[in-house]
Amino acid sequence: MVQGLIGRKIGMTQLFQDEGEVVVTAIEAGPCFVTQIKTEANDGYNAVQLGFGEAKKLNAPKKGKTKDTGKLKHLREFRVADVGEVKVGQKIDADMFKAGDLISVVGISKGKGFAGVVKRHHFAGGPKTHGQSDRHRAPGSVSATTSPGRVFKGLRMAGHRGDRRVTVRNLKVINVDLARHLLLVRGAVPGAKKGLLLINKAGEAK
Repeated sequence: MVQGLIGRKIGMTQLFQDEGEVVVTAIEAGPCFVTQIKTEANDGYNAVQLGFGEAKKLNAPKKGKTKDTGKLKHLREFRVADVGEVKVGQKIDADMFKAGDLISVVGISKGKGFAGVVKRHHFAGGPKTHGQSDRHRAPGSVSATTSPGRVFKGLRMAGHRGDRRVTVRNLKVINVDLARHLLLVRGAVPGAKKGLLLINKAGEAK
């Protein structure tokens, strides 16, 4: 059975519980519809493709994918151990989750543009005194001289910050509103408001 959903980040709010205030993220979780089933015999692995969100206009490939389910804007695959009794057109909703469950959420983090090493990698910067005038936020030495005489790949330097795929694991579900397809999750999830999210069930809180 499918253990995940496509959703959308609505925003953050506060929820007052018995032990005090809790900061939660509201997520619109589904409804999703099965648009394709992949099996190990045909495709080499078992997966279920889900569609989410109503689209005003689709290109030809997406029209073919969603001909049995209506116009769906976002299509994503979820690996499953066994496709079981899943059928094309089947509705998958937030009822797979309950309060106390642990989930992992995948999203695209907010893009922050070009950033230096202090902001991007939390470098300490150079000395602030003893004649130093313009190296407060500089990275310092980035390579050796004669040997090896080059900058190694993966060195932390200035560059584009954010706008990448981020996974946050073991977030606790505080409440589920099935009527409005809402999940209230303790803590923050990646991305901006209305950003697309992939929500996977991880287990139950202990």
